[in-house]
Amino acid sequence: MRIRDYTDADWGQVWPIFSDVVTAGDTFPYDPAWPAEVAREVWVERPPGRTSVAVDDDGAVLGTAKMGANRPGPGSHVATASFMVAAGARGRGVGRALCEDALDWARRQGFAAMQFNAVVETNAAAVALYRRLGFTVIGTVPESFAHPTRGRVGLHLMHRPL
Repeated sequence: MRIRDYTDADWGQVWPIFSDVVTAGDTFPYDPAWPAEVAREVWVERPPGRTSVAVDDDGAVLGTAKMGANRPGPGSHVATASFMVAAGARGRGVGRALCEDALDWARRQGFAAMQFNAVVETNAAAVALYRRLGFTVIGTVPESFAHPTRGRVGLHLMHRPL
């Protein structure tokens, strides 16, 4: 597996991953009714941000990430990122590789920290991974995410210095 910058030619493989993750409704606060064009506008970062893909040896996209400044102006020294992994590639280190790559990118860009604004507290795999990579939960907004089977659950704000 390797991680590389996203190209427009990747959208045909990224869109099904995006659609599957969002339609599941248990990890991202995106609207599953969005058409591909809206999803693409939301997911693909414009420079100076970055979108990346994890690909296997045959070029199949296993996962994708987007990253950039968390806020403009006085908040622009803190990065943020989001990650989606194809269902068939989960549990194989794709998410970890994408997150480590995003952290490296943020360091190279001169960011002081990385912050995740809305990690669904019931997304145990993601929360555990982020903790292993040095993130801490600095707050939880209670009942702010409508989980399809667990009802209203919290969204963690997670942070780590770079």
